[in-house]
Amino acid sequence: MAVDIGGTFTDVVLFDGVSGTVVVDKTLTTPSAPLDGVRTGVRQLLAKAGVKPSDITAPIVHATTLITNALIEGKIGRAGVVTTTGFGDTLLIRNEHRYDMYDLQIEFPAPPVPRDRIVEISERTSPHGVVAEVPSEAELVMITEQLRAAGVEAVGVCLINSYANPANERVIAEHLRRELGVPVCISADISPQIREYPRMITTACNAATMPIIGPYLDELQKWLVAEGFGGSVLMMLSNGGVVSADDAARAPIRLVESGPAAGALAGSWFARRMGEERLLCFDMGGTTAKSCLIEHGEPELTNTFEVARIYRFKKGSGFPVSVPSVDLVEIGAGGGSQARVDDLGLLKVGPESAGADPGPACYGRGGTKPAVTDADLFLGVLDASFFLGGDMPLDLVACESALQSVAAQLGLSAADTAAGVQELVDQNMAASSRMHAVEMGADLRGITVLAFGGAGPLHACGVADLLESPRVVFPVNASVLSAFGTLVTPVRIDLARSMVRPMADFDHPGALLEQRDAMLTELRDEGRRVLSAAGVAADDIRFRYGVDARYIGQGNEITIWVGEGDQWPSTYAEVVARFEDDYRRIYGLTIPDVGVEAVTWRLSAFAPASPVEPRYTVGSTMATPHRFRPVRFSRGTDPVDTPVYRRTELGLHQVIDGPAIVEERETTAVIRPGWTARVVEDGSLIADRVTSRGGAK
Repeated sequence: MAVDIGGTFTDVVLFDGVSGTVVVDKTLTTPSAPLDGVRTGVRQLLAKAGVKPSDITAPIVHATTLITNALIEGKIGRAGVVTTTGFGDTLLIRNEHRYDMYDLQIEFPAPPVPRDRIVEISERTSPHGVVAEVPSEAELVMITEQLRAAGVEAVGVCLINSYANPANERVIAEHLRRELGVPVCISADISPQIREYPRMITTACNAATMPIIGPYLDELQKWLVAEGFGGSVLMMLSNGGVVSADDAARAPIRLVESGPAAGALAGSWFARRMGEERLLCFDMGGTTAKSCLIEHGEPELTNTFEVARIYRFKKGSGFPVSVPSVDLVEIGAGGGSQARVDDLGLLKVGPESAGADPGPACYGRGGTKPAVTDADLFLGVLDASFFLGGDMPLDLVACESALQSVAAQLGLSAADTAAGVQELVDQNMAASSRMHAVEMGADLRGITVLAFGGAGPLHACGVADLLESPRVVFPVNASVLSAFGTLVTPVRIDLARSMVRPMADFDHPGALLEQRDAMLTELRDEGRRVLSAAGVAADDIRFRYGVDARYIGQGNEITIWVGEGDQWPSTYAEVVARFEDDYRRIYGLTIPDVGVEAVTWRLSAFAPASPVEPRYTVGSTMATPHRFRPVRFSRGTDPVDTPVYRRTELGLHQVIDGPAIVEERETTAVIRPGWTARVVEDGSLIADRVTSRGGAK
């Protein structure tokens, strides 16, 4: 069973490994008490599937956006930070990078730990790991009392150069755990890498989210035991792996892109299944939209992910947390993203979201501001009586009233305002996807789009038009595909530690090579511990090695992966050759007569994912439209009488010419004018563009 808590909806999926049957359900997320939504969704799912909790003995895999939403909204725990004397202002100084040089009113997100909860202690470790000064007992007592007086719920310890030797951090952490009785994390466990600000902000974000995830996971596991479930809980990480709930609670910052990463893994699974080398995953939910590029059947990974951006397109306006993550872009453009008129009289959409409570105006839960879902409903692409299969009817009157409030400010009709909202959100998502691809050196023209999430299939053809993508794939159960993605995810943990030395120093036996090998042994041992805790047998554990390297004198490095095995698998010459190949591919050249420097050593511990082969039944009878309804597809045009199909009634190889609407309980696929869709063997609906958005052949 899989559970995915989104900002608006909680998705649950049940997979029977014997029959291949997949059962899904979706319910509103309960932000103030997330477990309530999980309970509701799981109980509805089990009732629908006709199974008992005790029948589920396999691990329950869980993805969530709780951590990223907590950081974005500032709804985090009351954390403190301990650092070396003289470095207490690091979170305020940041890295001195201005993401917009010409903005005189430039804004940065407030640190997750304010200055009055950051305490300093006298200690010192050299860059090579020599402890020059240990914390005194008197200062340990002093900082303990300072943190106690501040009422902290968790503490992060981040000392200078602790990546080289964590001894002082461990002494402080042990003392604070004993005296304060609150969760304590250290940077040597969370991000033992060079660069002071990224390491400290990662540790601070981790500490600030420990009071969020810890109690939730405790409560979840107690409820599962009480209900009679037999499986353990595994948590989805940002890197596309899963680990035990206990390990996730110790390092919740690794969950920051948990839900979106699950969607990317599902996209990777689909790419391999369809034989597609390149695929753009387009995941639009109730709160945000995400896009992720799949190259060679796998999503790209990044070692730093930026969370809580002030401006959605401004790289550098958020927190650069040093955790391995699936490389994707996320913007505030979901079904609940609200429309408004700015000070210049222009229509804007997002990033503010109505979320699940109160939700868009059409939910009838007290929301008064129009959201993207309101626009979709008013334009006719959604059926007010069939939302969630009729279990959650929508309020068309409240929807129109909310749209009129914005339309009056623009001097437009409610219909043109709704069309403007839809057009603007499509443009925002296409622009962010294109920008993300450019940052990766990729061209999205001609790429296939995989549409999922509750709102993704409604907007996918519009976004694909803007990206000049010729094909959109609407998979079965698209609305809960991220939850399904957790079921095809391997158990995996990515670990790293900095040891900055010229690569040539590792070309011969000696103390330095022994030190490096000892460090890798520690990483392997930690990888084995994490995977064993997640239920992986020792013989199934695999290791992959990498290193962040650069030319000596450079300020940034690139990650190169060198192979697998129980020991470091490559010689000095092989590593340098791999570095130069990757450097040339990225930058078009290499730098002669300059040595290569190793910065951070990486190890990925993983076990192969269990094979998952869902079986979907596709009928043989060609379906006729369930009904027709007027749908407006663009501003200034009249509604088009559009056929509406029920997805469960479609037959194999059935062809549907756009415009058309294909409804299922959890989402709606919109086949825009100029597109033609067909049903294939696995139940997917594949839409091909036959004309451009402007109508040209």
